[in-house]
Amino acid sequence: MTAHQFRTRVYYEDTDLAGIVYYANYLKFIERARTEWVTSLGVDQMALRDAQGIVFAVRRVEADFLRPARFGDDLVVETRLQGLGGARIVLEQLVLRGGERLFAAIVTLVCLTEAGHAARLPPELRARLAGPLH
Repeated sequence: MTAHQFRTRVYYEDTDLAGIVYYANYLKFIERARTEWVTSLGVDQMALRDAQGIVFAVRRVEADFLRPARFGDDLVVETRLQGLGGARIVLEQLVLRGGERLFAAIVTLVCLTEAGHAARLPPELRARLAGPLH
């Protein structure tokens, strides 16, 4: 299965006093990559919220910080769909520098109503997301 790739650069604001990426900023990198992945599948999250009243929320992140990224590094965030449930999406996300793994995460998203209740993924959305599994 082909991974979606999102390219980014490490800016000074992303780093700590040692000049390495502050750990919480990896979550920002993978969040941006997830947004771009969903958009690349033709899903407009704002339209989905407005038309069907559903949104995505992070339920769980299992993360491994493997090597530090540094100021000025060019990074690639790879996003792969691992599984779909009734209201759940599981993704693998990697942050790479020149092919070297720096950060790895398994992210579980849930589909929610705007009131915060679990909602099943609509069939047309499921079909768009499931495409990468096949």
